[in-house]
Amino acid sequence: MPVLFKGVSDVGRKRDHNEDSFLIDEDLCLFVVADGMGGHAGGGTASRLAVETIDAQVRAAKAAPVDPFCFTGELSDSPLPEVLRAAVEAACAKIFQAAQVEPQLAGMGTTTIALLAHGQHAFLAHVGDSRAYLVRGDLVQQISEDHSLVNEQIKAGMITLDEARHSRYKNIITRSVGFEQEVVVDVMGLVTEAGDTFVLCSDGMSNLVEDNEILEIARGTELANIPQALVDLANERGGDDNITVVCVRTAC
Repeated sequence: MPVLFKGVSDVGRKRDHNEDSFLIDEDLCLFVVADGMGGHAGGGTASRLAVETIDAQVRAAKAAPVDPFCFTGELSDSPLPEVLRAAVEAACAKIFQAAQVEPQLAGMGTTTIALLAHGQHAFLAHVGDSRAYLVRGDLVQQISEDHSLVNEQIKAGMITLDEARHSRYKNIITRSVGFEQEVVVDVMGLVTEAGDTFVLCSDGMSNLVEDNEILEIARGTELANIPQALVDLANERGGDDNITVVCVRTAC
């Protein structure tokens, strides 16, 4: 199924540099958002290495003697989730190794949310608190789960969703790509429908924009203008972090 897509990254209103990176690979229908951490040099390096490595790894998998993109069976049997998982794991090792060589990059890491659209299926790989939302008809749903301290507190019943939004710990993540040599990667797949809109974003957007606002903008805005509209809304509310949004829509 063909897709439409658009991505935007903005430094925000409070930061003097952008540590986010994003990827749009039209040939592979591969889309990635990465939010780096580790200081002026480290964060930007980690997110850039993540998107470059994931892209290279998926391209290498497609070029292998047995092309996983040629699989036409059931969603549950597709090899593509493992292709994404391996790509993120390779990015983790690459970032970790780079930090061992350059002292100024020590401790760097990045969140990663990756979407691979193929036929009637969409596959996602996820580490950290960058998010994927699915807008389908009149509904919006966060389809990634934050690897963050506040999310662990919510699941344990320690705090409410409203308390999480204002928690001083809301930026503490429990998993990242590259901080350690290995990482556990969440992967999932779903069957798409015509008109589905996927919104991938860094927490610079999701911390300031509500789910119902994502739904309203996605339903009432041309696909090419959705990312900028979401970035503008986050900036209107302070823009206290870098803001990156990639939108992908399956054609009707």
